[in-house]
Amino acid sequence: MWLLFAAGSAVFAGLTAILAKLGMEKVNSHLGTAVRTCVVAVFAWLLVLISGAFREISEISGKTLLFLILSGLATGGSWICYFRALQLGNVNQVTPIDKSSTVLTMVLAFFLLGEPLGIWKLFCMILMLAGTYLMIEKKAADPEKKEENGWRWLIYAIASAVFAALTAILGKIGIQGIDSNLGTAIRTLVVLALAWGIVFSLGLQKGISSLTRKNWVFLILSGLATGLSWLCYYRALQEGEASIVVPIDKLSILITVAFSALILKEKLSGKAAVGLVLLTAGTLLLLR
Repeated sequence: MWLLFAAGSAVFAGLTAILAKLGMEKVNSHLGTAVRTCVVAVFAWLLVLISGAFREISEISGKTLLFLILSGLATGGSWICYFRALQLGNVNQVTPIDKSSTVLTMVLAFFLLGEPLGIWKLFCMILMLAGTYLMIEKKAADPEKKEENGWRWLIYAIASAVFAALTAILGKIGIQGIDSNLGTAIRTLVVLALAWGIVFSLGLQKGISSLTRKNWVFLILSGLATGLSWLCYYRALQEGEASIVVPIDKLSILITVAFSALILKEKLSGKAAVGLVLLTAGTLLLLR
């Protein structure tokens, strides 16, 4: 069953990037992230109440709570960087970098969780890194915004990948022994506090009144997609190996690329297409 949950996580994660890109049009990325997180938090805690998992709150150990908080902070950092990168770059540019966190996750899982890392996994990691490299392309400068540096998105995308890898490892440790829905809900509160803390510290809350109906619709849909992805992802992590669950989740790139072509009209170059093939092959070969 954990393989099915991992696949569900990939589907919803693939939709998240597209919906967020549409929802954050002309919106500050920090504010957009904070609004999305509200939706995720409400969704996550509703499921906790429905499933009855809230009864386990008193049984959460100090260690579990610590790692859930750390995982939430890592998630918040990943989101903030990821959605800023989406604003600066194309979805087809940002998503491959974010998905490269798979490699770092496998390395961390080897050192911190004791999960095996053999020759076959190393080969798959090389394929994924090569594919990611081929998909990195400089974004053309926007004359209206007078952007001279077409690589700024890359810095945020790399930071997003690092935080995402830490999220998986810390989350794996944090959800041991508790209901995955409850673990997800607690992590979401941490992300919510971090996101809105940044918004208020920068005085960005004034921008809420300027959000259009389109912004609200797509930010809410993006939040729902994220919530569903999280619930599937951490249920899969709870029952399966992190070094397998994470790669399956990262197959969401195929969904993201497909929808970015259909909806955002973003096209892959020949080089990037080869990179996508290598990235996908390396991920699928991990499951043999």
